[in-house]
Amino acid sequence: MIATVNRLADYGIYVKLDEYGEKEALVHISEISTTWVRNIRDYAREGQKLVLKVLRVNPQKGQIDLSLRRVTGRERTEKVVEWKKSRKAESIIKAAAERLKSDQTKIDEVKKKMLSKYSNIFDALEESVESGEKTFTKLEMEPEWASTLAETAKEKIKIEIARVKATIEIASTKSEGIEDVRAALLSAKKVKTPKDASIEIYTIGAPKYRIEIAARDYSDAERTLQEAVNEAVTTIRSLGGAGRQLN
Repeated sequence: MIATVNRLADYGIYVKLDEYGEKEALVHISEISTTWVRNIRDYAREGQKLVLKVLRVNPQKGQIDLSLRRVTGRERTEKVVEWKKSRKAESIIKAAAERLKSDQTKIDEVKKKMLSKYSNIFDALEESVESGEKTFTKLEMEPEWASTLAETAKEKIKIEIARVKATIEIASTKSEGIEDVRAALLSAKKVKTPKDASIEIYTIGAPKYRIEIAARDYSDAERTLQEAVNEAVTTIRSLGGAGRQLN
């Protein structure tokens, strides 16, 4: 969860939980770092945003035990990205509501419709950047809300593309070696890709080839790249040739 540092004490960090009505909780000093904490200010400062892991919740006492040291680098990155997207989504809906002079009841209704199909509101808004208002009309939103949301999302969301690449070396000394290499590259080209992802393969001087993946999500791009590399190498080897990834 995302929390804001409220105050520091000798025994821990008091934070306000951004996603839970700014309820206050404590990160005990034993859960700040895996090493000895000499000075808590080396790990947090007032007003700083932290990504924390929930260890225990005691509803009777209203107590939430949190940890900073148990959050991995990947978890921290993913949560920050998720939180930023959530805030942007809220700002887009608020801006659309202001244009339409709608109240909170209507905003809640619009959110509910988006969440009936999408796992989060930002995904719906992001899709509308490319698909337009039909993203929302198919959710049975009123035309004015559908068009205003799509227009506002397009103004505020920039679609970012993650690009990754790898170099492979594949060859065959068999008489049909050229066709085998072609088959290996085609098999890599045909691996299943996430929505809106693409695969490009080209020679950089046989027997070396470059595979490039473009996708919205970096982890999707990396996973697709590895699958494409593995497919090319496995295929050429199955045909009696040799293959490997160089970088």
